[in-house]
Amino acid sequence: MPSPMPATPMPTPSAPDMLAGLPILFVMAAKAEYGPALQARIHPLMTGVGPVEAAVQLTAALAGMATLPQLVVSLGSAGSARLAQAQVYQAGAVAFRDMDASALGFARGCTPFLDLPRVIDLPHRIPGLPVASLSTGAAVISGPAYDAIDEDMVDMETFAHLRAAQRFGLPLIGLRGISDGAEDLRGMDDWTRYLQVIDTRLAEAIDLLEAALQRRDPALGLWP
Repeated sequence: MPSPMPATPMPTPSAPDMLAGLPILFVMAAKAEYGPALQARIHPLMTGVGPVEAAVQLTAALAGMATLPQLVVSLGSAGSARLAQAQVYQAGAVAFRDMDASALGFARGCTPFLDLPRVIDLPHRIPGLPVASLSTGAAVISGPAYDAIDEDMVDMETFAHLRAAQRFGLPLIGLRGISDGAEDLRGMDDWTRYLQVIDTRLAEAIDLLEAALQRRDPALGLWP
């Protein structure tokens, strides 16, 4: 008799954080990215690493909530061979680099039979933060692999978080601190070296978000 498959723990339906009186759900992949500065401000849902876990866990969490948040914020680290290391950027657009059905005549990066462009614009913006494009996929990118990617930075979750948020009709903001990419990755230390700095700068980005929410800044696109 085959051994039973190990059960994947279901995420606890997180209560969104309240910023400026509004419920905001913060979503992260790994506890290593959740340092003391963020811990003092938010209580994120941890979805795990990669697009599959990100989509499954966020979808399950949202489905279990009695009241949905008004905004989902996906945040954490990213790699980039062209952006400043340890700086935080907000995603202005996101693509899914793993999708390739070009053998069937579909444009690479476009999911068949889904009416979405290869690159999806993220119109909800925090004033005062630089904007960059983002590519999501299941592979860690290093060295020459960056040459095949058009977008400015790479991660493993934001596109999946976006699709889950879209399923529930929720807007999403993506915040990423550049942890690596200037040199080839050789191990975990190359990823974690800037995470403490990124933690502080992501917390500062959340402060900017809270201030924008308080003044109902139209750049956020959350009000008519």
